[in-house]
Amino acid sequence: MKKEALLVIDMLNDFVEKGAPLEVPLARKILPNIRKKIEWARKNKIPVIYICDSHRPEDKEFNWWPPHAIEGTSGAEVVKEISPQKKDFIVKKRRYSAFLGTELELLLKELKIETLHLVGILTNICILYTAAEATMRGYDVVVYRDCVTSISSEDHSFALNQMENVLKIKIE
Repeated sequence: MKKEALLVIDMLNDFVEKGAPLEVPLARKILPNIRKKIEWARKNKIPVIYICDSHRPEDKEFNWWPPHAIEGTSGAEVVKEISPQKKDFIVKKRRYSAFLGTELELLLKELKIETLHLVGILTNICILYTAAEATMRGYDVVVYRDCVTSISSEDHSFALNQMENVLKIKIE
């Protein structure tokens, strides 16, 4: 049986809370589904890895997006509804892909992970880029339609279509 991990991507206060700098209103709607998926992973002894946007105050990304998820602020913390537990892992990232410049691949290799289950936001940005890179690195990837979302339904549908039909990722 292949070793699996659940990646919970960018479910942070600066994206999920009302009035947050980069609020994704639909993120609050998928929270119960993500909570169930985390419970499923923990029950089945599948590692839960929180992937957290974490920027320096002068990050170049703020040329495109308002300042958000600045390291050390409450905005960069996982929302309390799905807070990490002691045995969970946290990987900080500064770009869209959870692999770029992070310790994720080393952690996955140490855990001997072959299959990644992805939940979180945004379907068309951090989910898509992480899923694409994971696939290109040889991981099997599963994305849960009711556990990911975007700002618009068009962006959400486009990304799911790209993952399923171009990258051959399993969409459930």
